[in-house]
Amino acid sequence: MADSELPDCDTPAAVLAFAQEQRAAVQRGEVLILEAALVWAAMHPEETVAEAEPAAGLVFGELAVPLAGEGTPLVAEFAPMEFGAALGMSTDAARALVGDALELAHRLPRIFKRVRAGEVPAWKARRIAQLTTTLPLDGAEFVDRQLAASVDKIGWAAIGRLVDRAKVMFDPEGAEQDRREAADGRRFDVHTREAAHEGTVHVEGVLDLADAIDLDTAIRQGAEELAALGSPESLDVRRSMAAGELARRQLTLGLRAEAGEGAASVVKQRQVIIHVHLSHAAISRDEAGIAHVEETRSIVSTEQVRGWCANPDAAVVIKPVIDLEAHHHTHAYAVPDRLAEQTRLAQPVCAFPWCERPARRCDTDHVTAHGDAGPTCSCNLAPLCRRHHRAKTHTGWIYDKTDAATYLWRSPHGLHLVKRCGETRLVTAHPPDE
Repeated sequence: MADSELPDCDTPAAVLAFAQEQRAAVQRGEVLILEAALVWAAMHPEETVAEAEPAAGLVFGELAVPLAGEGTPLVAEFAPMEFGAALGMSTDAARALVGDALELAHRLPRIFKRVRAGEVPAWKARRIAQLTTTLPLDGAEFVDRQLAASVDKIGWAAIGRLVDRAKVMFDPEGAEQDRREAADGRRFDVHTREAAHEGTVHVEGVLDLADAIDLDTAIRQGAEELAALGSPESLDVRRSMAAGELARRQLTLGLRAEAGEGAASVVKQRQVIIHVHLSHAAISRDEAGIAHVEETRSIVSTEQVRGWCANPDAAVVIKPVIDLEAHHHTHAYAVPDRLAEQTRLAQPVCAFPWCERPARRCDTDHVTAHGDAGPTCSCNLAPLCRRHHRAKTHTGWIYDKTDAATYLWRSPHGLHLVKRCGETRLVTAHPPDE
């Protein structure tokens, strides 16, 4: 057995006590982070944001935005970026954290009081806050009052029903709109093109409740019939077999013939574009190889790529290799396609710390602004999503490009971070004293 490095953990009871102490410390730390998020939001109120004049219908400067529900204070749009950078999280995660803290403090104060007392874990309170954000103020107050005494004991199904009840009671128009949107989101997918080599496929869907009950009843009865006929398979397997039997019975009814030969509509297939990167060895038919799919950041076999290309409906475009180490330059401000493509390939996601937005959906930014004599060349371009592009332009975030895939960032309050090949790390654990 490995030697223990835990202090005073020589007995089973001591190990359990140590684990309990650490869990309590973690939970207390999570509460204190929520408190810090509240203070950070208070330091960046609406008043700190300068008036942003829209140009041609677009706003480029910083705005004051709501991060939680009705009645919570607005916060400077870019403020969560630095808070998240300090905690090692993305801007979206930081916005959610600050928003949850505001929702709890301003709209769910009874629940938050129990969180502060250590009686309710912060993660559970945050999930409740995420459910109540869309409720009107009196709806959130209703949920807070109903849950305060029992929030540590009640399950998620009951919490969800309570929030739904509050939605209907205090926002009937919104509840009806949610119902219509949910109805529009119904679907049923049979993933035959993703069949496993064992011959099975994944089926999933979102159905109307009445339809789902009828379908479940039919499949359950089919599974019972198979058992009565002597099937030795498990219940789950018999249910899957019953779904197939149900489909075959339906096909024997001849409904399409009754509806007329022209009843079936022709649906235009959707266009799916993927970028697959292949080495010379992978292209050779004499060698097995792998290909990298840019959109999913996954790898597939070259045989799979050949199968895709052999599809008569596929349009295959082959582009020449781009040397990521080569230096390209133009005197114009506009970035040529080949230079933009080189930038995206060298840095496949947004260059901002912990941002994962694909580079193909980002702006191509001049690290040193073109107006400040920054050249349009390989060493001065980076992909930045629109949000982080605006933050870099209008706030104190600055960065340098040290090589083709490495960016050194400095936050407005002095955090230093490095993003290299999509991975981010803090250079300094704490910002310098101001």
